[in-house]
Amino acid sequence: MDSDGLARLMTDLRPRLHRYCTRMVGSAFDGEDVVQDALTSAIQAFPAAGDIQHPESWLLRIAHNAALDTLRRRKREGLMESGEALSNLVDHGAQADARVAAAASLANFMHLSTIQRSTVVLTDVLGYSLAETADLLGVSLSAVKAALHRGRGRLQELLATPDYSMPGLSEADRERLRSYTDRFNARDFDALRDLLSEEVRLDLVNRTRLAGRKDVSVYFTRYEQNLNCRLAVGCAEGRPVLLASDPTVATADIAYVIVLDWAEDRIVAIRDFRYAPYVMESLVVQRV
Repeated sequence: MDSDGLARLMTDLRPRLHRYCTRMVGSAFDGEDVVQDALTSAIQAFPAAGDIQHPESWLLRIAHNAALDTLRRRKREGLMESGEALSNLVDHGAQADARVAAAASLANFMHLSTIQRSTVVLTDVLGYSLAETADLLGVSLSAVKAALHRGRGRLQELLATPDYSMPGLSEADRERLRSYTDRFNARDFDALRDLLSEEVRLDLVNRTRLAGRKDVSVYFTRYEQNLNCRLAVGCAEGRPVLLASDPTVATADIAYVIVLDWAEDRIVAIRDFRYAPYVMESLVVQRV
């Protein structure tokens, strides 16, 4: 595999990597950060990697380690379980278990230990075999079976007591976003440019990053040319977001989200997920 092959692999696997990292760290937003860290690490490691026999496994292993680094930074401890007593368990309910994993919220996954979370996501969400999961995680097959058994059981318990809570927005957040969406939908982009701080940062996720008011101001040009995109105020993962509907991106009612960070009345950061629609798969949003 050459550098062009690596670039294609990263593009093809990015949604899959996000699906894994999101459930490992419990956040669709943080999961994207982990994916970006993993891809950067892969690019740096590639020249010295030699002949990579299984590129997909190699890249997923890097993403797994990046997720563990994030969890360590959060000072969360992952428990490796031996589970030798469960080494002969036979998996008769893979389809049912996959449905359980699909129905689980990101918060549900965070109640599992790290090894349980890894095995459930790899097998029940991404479809890897037990042997492949053991190889990816660098643990024994019996450890995978044990962690998978306990992780599935814990998810079943958590799904029996769903959490319907969705933190509301403060009136200040609500008012700022309403003002922004009103100006955006009226195509008053000069007014939005005036809101940018001098040191504003833009992360057009999966596409480009810019910094500084002059360069970030160009961000609005594409939206000026796109009359189809409309914004609404919403909430996701307990934080205020902009909900974008745009039939040129996705037919869903909400195509992607935009996250703004403010310092008083100025925008200091924009994180736009237009080019990362796969994030919506794991993100629970609410209109407000």
